[in-house]
Amino acid sequence: MRGKIIKGISGFYYVHAAESGIYECKAKGIFRNRKIKPLVGDNVEIDVLDEKEKEGNITDIQGRKNELIRPAVANIDQAILIFAAAKPEPNYNLLERFLIMMRHQQIPVTICFNKSDLSGNEKLEQIAAVYQECGFPLVFTSAEKNQGMEELLSLLEGKTSAVAGPSGVGKSSIINRLQDEVQMETGDISRKIARGKHTTRHSQLIHIQGDTYIMDTPGFGSLDLLDIRSDTLWNYYEEFLPYESECRFQGCSHVNEPDCGIKQAVQEGRIHRQRYENYVSLYRELKENEKFEWRKL
Repeated sequence: MRGKIIKGISGFYYVHAAESGIYECKAKGIFRNRKIKPLVGDNVEIDVLDEKEKEGNITDIQGRKNELIRPAVANIDQAILIFAAAKPEPNYNLLERFLIMMRHQQIPVTICFNKSDLSGNEKLEQIAAVYQECGFPLVFTSAEKNQGMEELLSLLEGKTSAVAGPSGVGKSSIINRLQDEVQMETGDISRKIARGKHTTRHSQLIHIQGDTYIMDTPGFGSLDLLDIRSDTLWNYYEEFLPYESECRFQGCSHVNEPDCGIKQAVQEGRIHRQRYENYVSLYRELKENEKFEWRKL
């Protein structure tokens, strides 16, 4: 029988098989010997051991089209990055990190700003100006008011989508609005530190309808840019690419050099300044980390 792993806890894997339901499975020792760990999102073959109790063994893991390390998930068609438009204020630095890592993994991204009802139209227009002009699909929602859910659902149709973002932005509330079978625990905002309390403790794939799945992941307060080098960072900013050829110096970092095509585009408003400033901040962070790594050699 074929199915998809929707959750893994303490060595047990819960496999959703179309028309048959969810089976609690263990992975055969052959995977451990091959150092292969089943991941949420894997398409698998199972042997049913007890149909009444819905128990089985995973006997084969089909090839993965992609794999994320953090969160540890596989076979994602797209990522839905959810941030709050207000309460808490958007963490644009963290959003940039998510965008870079998804582009690195070649996973399409849609950005969702939830709690849009708590923010004024001017602020929402400013957000749209930054990211829509960069080519990212953008949707504004309010899980509390049930606004924007139909538009979001249309973006999910027929795909396996990973939802990611910081805690307290309403990821679980949105998932609860999109389907009725699994109700995710939601948390309040900590008044002391204005951040959300972590309510999702493991990755879980939730069946919405047909071949549409959504994956909730634990909230992130930070995200390291693994495998990204400072001299390649600019490649992950798609709006930079048309202007790189206008740089005077080959290998331009687009930070300190004169006659830089990208810096000129920022000055002329062809590249949004907020995106560029985030790039410079991340570039300097990566550069410093590389110096630290060099000193350890």
